[in-house]
Amino acid sequence: MEWRELGLTGLRVPVVGMGTWRTFDVYGKEEQADRVGVVSEALDLSVRFFDSSPMYGEAERVLGAALTGRRSRAIVATKVWTWDDVEGHSQIDRALHYFEGRVDVYQVHNLVRWRELLPVFQRMKDAGQIAALGVTHYQHSAFSELADVLRSEDVDTVQIPLNPLDRVAEREILPLAAERGIGVIVMR
Repeated sequence: MEWRELGLTGLRVPVVGMGTWRTFDVYGKEEQADRVGVVSEALDLSVRFFDSSPMYGEAERVLGAALTGRRSRAIVATKVWTWDDVEGHSQIDRALHYFEGRVDVYQVHNLVRWRELLPVFQRMKDAGQIAALGVTHYQHSAFSELADVLRSEDVDTVQIPLNPLDRVAEREILPLAAERGIGVIVMR
C-alpha cells in the first residue's frame, strides 16, 4: 500500500481508505460482525484510514466497535453535522466515546455551522483530542465558500468529491489546498 503525508497534519495515511456511508449503518449482530471482519481485512491490507459521520446512521458506533482493541492501528476521520449546538456537542461526545477518546481528523460536514465548530475543533486539537481539523462539501455550488474557508481559516484538511467524471475540484480546490499545505481527502 502506498502511503502519503496528509498535508501538514503530521499524519501519514494510505492512498486508499474506507468510507462508512451506507455500508456501516447496520443494527443486527450478524451484520455488525460482518463489519468487524471487513475492518480486520482492511487493516491486514494496510487500509488504515476510515471515514465516518453521525449523518451515516449507526456507522460511527459500528466502526468504533469494529476497531475495539485495534484503534491504535487506524486513522479515523469523522464529522459533525447539525444546526443545533447541543446536538453538535453530543455528536462530539459520542465520537470520542466510540473512538477511545480521540479522533484523528475531525471535520465540519458540508460546512454546516463551520464558524461555530472550527473554534471548538481547535480547542480539541490543543487538548490533544484530535490531530487535525477540516471541512467538507460535496456540492460544486459550495466550492466558492469552501475555498473562502480554506483561504481564511486555519484548517488542516478538506474533503471533496473527485473522480474521472467529477473533476471540478481540480480547478477550484486542489490548487488552493496545495498552496496552503492542506491535506486532501477524496470522496466518491
